[in-house]
Amino acid sequence: MLAGIGALGLLLLLFTSCLKSEKSADTPPTALVSFVQASPDEPPLDLSFSTVVNSNALNYGDHLDYFSAFAGQRTVNIFQHGTFSSIVSTTETLMPNTAYSLFLANVATKPELFMLTDTLNKPASGFASVRLVNMSPDAPAVDLVVQGGSVVVANKWYKGYSSFVPMQGKSNFTFNVVKTGTNTVLATLPNVTLNNGFVYTIWFHGLVASTTSADNLAIGVITNAYFN
Repeated sequence: MLAGIGALGLLLLLFTSCLKSEKSADTPPTALVSFVQASPDEPPLDLSFSTVVNSNALNYGDHLDYFSAFAGQRTVNIFQHGTFSSIVSTTETLMPNTAYSLFLANVATKPELFMLTDTLNKPASGFASVRLVNMSPDAPAVDLVVQGGSVVVANKWYKGYSSFVPMQGKSNFTFNVVKTGTNTVLATLPNVTLNNGFVYTIWFHGLVASTTSADNLAIGVITNAYFN
């Protein structure tokens, strides 16, 4: 069975529990949403689904583990932290009992909200599951490869993503993101341990035309779920 979701071990029981930041006498159906701040030159931010979800300011590279939100059509706002100065707004339709990953993408002059539906299935015994999400707006198409090994995911452009693919669990890997079909390494993530029964997102982010070291191309890893 599903033991938890995200690094905090959030249970799927949240689908039928009270909302984290929204209250109702008769709790309606809910979805789960995680958030990743993938826009490299934004100021500190807040995420709002009717009310602000985060406790602390969200900076580039930060992510929120799954929180519960009412299903249905929802207005999503990104504000400058501590204000109601809107960075970007969109409307999303959330299906009940469904998990999503929401990314703030692109640069501050062209902010975009990008949502994925997360299919969180239990990996086969002895395996983990991994997907790639490309959040670099000016990078070429990329492959995710195991250093010294094979291609895991191929040919993903900006906002491209893969399904979750199986990888050997209880194993340590160094991942490279390379320009598609080449050996040109754009970013490296060393010494990643994939645990049995875990589901991960590897996200590629930053700018080819970076102006500071904080904006350099990089790879992050997020734990989406784990299963007993």
